[in-house]
Amino acid sequence: MTSDVLPKREVRRKRKITKKDIAPYLFVAPFLISFMIFLFYPLIQAFILSIQQQIPFTQYAEWVGFDNFRFVINYPRFYTALWNVARYTFWTCVILIPGPMLLAFIINSKMTMFKTLFRSLYFIPVLTSTIVAGIVFRFMFSSEPGGAFNQLIGLFGSEPILWLNWPGTAMFALVIIAVWRWFGVNMIYFLSGLNNIPAELYESAEVDGASGWKKFYYITGPLLKPITIFVLTISIIGGFSLFNEAYVYWPSLAPPNDVGTTIVVLIYRTAFLMNDFGNAAAMGIALFLIILVVNLLQLKIMGLFKKED
Repeated sequence: MTSDVLPKREVRRKRKITKKDIAPYLFVAPFLISFMIFLFYPLIQAFILSIQQQIPFTQYAEWVGFDNFRFVINYPRFYTALWNVARYTFWTCVILIPGPMLLAFIINSKMTMFKTLFRSLYFIPVLTSTIVAGIVFRFMFSSEPGGAFNQLIGLFGSEPILWLNWPGTAMFALVIIAVWRWFGVNMIYFLSGLNNIPAELYESAEVDGASGWKKFYYITGPLLKPITIFVLTISIIGGFSLFNEAYVYWPSLAPPNDVGTTIVVLIYRTAFLMNDFGNAAAMGIALFLIILVVNLLQLKIMGLFKKED
């Protein structure tokens, strides 16, 4: 071997970094940077704030350990808000998953005409501002006889209802605006999933004499599972972080008997109306953990963590 021949290790060390080597890192860099700036860093700061007692708009901060978390655990209004968002999340998931899925089936059918028109019409609500839509719905649910829903039930001889003052009717008002706004969006998600299912699978099933239910059970359902998990996940996150709809229904953020109080409303009220940033941060951390646990449970139930054979 001549002296000018380099060992393999030296050749590897002197190999230049090519564009192909750094390309993957460049593609994921925007996500990592945005994650660090807008999620990880605020989360760390929120945790630091949650173990402090801070006087607003001053540099004074006293370390109090987990006293703020003890306050949250013993705060009855927090559990009222948790119960409200849990019910809201349950009803929105019950309606906004099977309903849009069924509508996607109908629009995806070969017999359905004007498919593009229906897609556009159902998608329009999400382009509308939540505040604007909420104000319209607030007038519709007005307790006055002139409210749209009171006029409707008045046709059947019923007395006007205080829609936004009672737990059942207030929840109905919150769910209605969510259904109006997100029904079309979820339908688009399921429609995109249906369009990605190969037609050959259905043709083979028809040759084997499979019924419509069997085709759904063995083909459509399993292949739509990723879309279903995605819709369920964002529905849970959106349900537990409910704020805009509650704000437009009750602008004072003080609904009667806390019928529309959500955890985010409670955080906002505690931080900016009571100037208690420590307890508000502790509620925020608690909300983050609740959403994380609930989503992990539903992912476990849906079988996302099962190993494929």
